[in-house]
Amino acid sequence: MASKVITRFAPSPTGFLHIGGARTALFNWLFAKHHGGEMLLRIEDTDRQRSTEEAVNAIIDGLQWLELEWAGEPISQFSRQERHVEVIRQLLESGHAYYCQCTPEELAAMREKAKAEGRPMTYDRRCRELGLCPPHDRPLVVRFKAPREGEIVINDLVQGEVRWQAQALDDLVLMRADGTPTYNLAVVVDDHDMGITHVIRGVDHLTNAARQKMIYEALGWDVPEMAHIPLIHGPDGAKLSKRHGALGVEAYREMGYLPEAMRNYLARLGWSHGDDEIFSTEQLIEWFDLDAVGKSPARFDFAKLESVNGWWMRNIEREKLLARFGEWLPHAPEELREKAEQARQRLADASVRQVFETLLDDLRERAKTLNELLELSWFIFAERPLQPNAKARKILKDDARAMLAALLPRLQALDAWDKDAIEALIRAFAEEQELKLGKVAQPLRAAVTGSNVSPGIFEVMAAMPRDEVLARIADQATGAA
Repeated sequence: MASKVITRFAPSPTGFLHIGGARTALFNWLFAKHHGGEMLLRIEDTDRQRSTEEAVNAIIDGLQWLELEWAGEPISQFSRQERHVEVIRQLLESGHAYYCQCTPEELAAMREKAKAEGRPMTYDRRCRELGLCPPHDRPLVVRFKAPREGEIVINDLVQGEVRWQAQALDDLVLMRADGTPTYNLAVVVDDHDMGITHVIRGVDHLTNAARQKMIYEALGWDVPEMAHIPLIHGPDGAKLSKRHGALGVEAYREMGYLPEAMRNYLARLGWSHGDDEIFSTEQLIEWFDLDAVGKSPARFDFAKLESVNGWWMRNIEREKLLARFGEWLPHAPEELREKAEQARQRLADASVRQVFETLLDDLRERAKTLNELLELSWFIFAERPLQPNAKARKILKDDARAMLAALLPRLQALDAWDKDAIEALIRAFAEEQELKLGKVAQPLRAAVTGSNVSPGIFEVMAAMPRDEVLARIADQATGAA
């Protein structure tokens, strides 16, 4: 490619950064990185009634969580309104635009007529040759003077060659009666001024590509390369909805997914590299290009996302996982918020953190999300008296408590507090009592962790402070818990 590749992600701040937008941002970022270029961020906030600062912050926060950095400062489309109006005047002066006085009622009548005739609504161009100009006794909009014949052709990098008959395209409004520019005009001006070389966006913008190409050509500007990527559907092939996963990126963070896993999974929605399923970010940057993006809608699958996330939970560097866990705690879902806050506070204690780090490799083998990691490791952060879960309570029947009471003095008298010494003592006790090892280990697990599942109980007991373990066993042996 002759010039430096510059892509842009241009969301509208009318809500959260949804999964489709996140995938579009990822593709723009990967394409720019692959070609040694950069991605810019433009906030398309011209819809002043629906745009909110909260939504802008949510978009930026979502991109930062996904670690999709952009070059420079985010650009506000609304702040460039004077420039947009300047270009509209240029189109008026060159004869590529005109003033239109049609009322909403007249446009509604055109719409009804088109509906009755079974054709799409297009403006009938009745004001095109009237030579109207302000001031005028009726509100005026500015329309683009679209060609009446010929074809508009886009050589799309994903969809291939796409053609429209010019006569089927409307004389679109460039500026509303209140003086505000419309989307298609603003996008063209901003992409030109920002030096965008490649426009990568959803296929639902494909018709806009034809409209925008006409404006580019009327202005004598180079048309950027365009790539319209497939939409994301649910696993059943239907349009993506909230039940499928059409949530904000912050919801996926809340559910305990890792940003590495989200990038990995989103990249596979519409793009492929052979049969590979797991990619490091470095591999994605090396391998990603638009020729491997398909035309068919991608299908979002929570089970697949969870599987990919589970792989990353098991294989990401330990220090990175520890960092991800700490970063996630303030964003835990409401039902885990109290536990997450207690875990965050307790991790400030070096001895508690040491236990967590010691058992992490075993814990993450069982956890597919950070939420599950918190639940599985909760016994590390919980304070006495421990409240066993339902399955642990079933284990801690009277005979199990009596067995723990008999075992406790021996544990208290144990000289060395390490895995081998603990395991040897418990095995000897089980043999002496003519019990299977599980009949001793399971009540111990329930007493020490409050759960029926945990890393190996000998490893857990050795990793935790001796006094804490003995106190937890005593609580259950005496019925104090």
